Order: sequence, then C-alpha cells, then structure tokens
Amino acid sequence: MNVSSINATALTTNTERENYMAEAGQRTTEFENELTEKGKAAAGRLSQALDTAKVKVQENTVASAKATDRAIREHPYESLGVAFGLGVLIGVMIARR
Repeated sequence: MNVSSINATALTTNTERENYMAEAGQRTTEFENELTEKGKAAAGRLSQALDTAKVKVQENTVASAKATDRAIREHPYESLGVAFGLGVLIGVMIARR
C-alpha cells in the first residue's frame, strides 16, 4: 500500500461516513415529524374525549340537581328531618374530638 491508496481509502471512508451521517440525520428528522403528527392526532382525540366527558358530566349534574329538588319539594318535612339528623350527627362527632 502506498500513501495515495491510503489517502484514497481515507477519503472514501470519510465520504461514506458523511453520507451515513446525512442519512441518519434525515431519518431522525422524518421520525421526529412522524412522532409530532401522531402526538397532535392523539392530543386532538384526547381533547375531543374530554369535551364529550365534560358535556356528559354537566348533563348528569343537572339531572341530579333536578331530581334532588323534586324530591325535596315532594317531601319537605322528611328532608328537614334528614338535614337536622345529619347536622346533629356531625355536631356530635366534632364535639367528641
């Protein structure tokens, strides 16, 4: 082996290394873009699911409040008795401490 063949081999190796690094960089960028797109899609689905859940919780809360109001209006004295009993029970428990 002479000096010129060693230089040619080194040059070829450097060129191959540069090509490999450029290809690796390109693949990394493509992978990053793919992950970004998948992340945005997942965030969109999550946002949509949360909005749906929020609407369902609001509907259930309104329905429960209406049912409670109806029960209290239909049975006012029983409601007062339950509220009084719970108040006494909580008061006794707090006083025992």
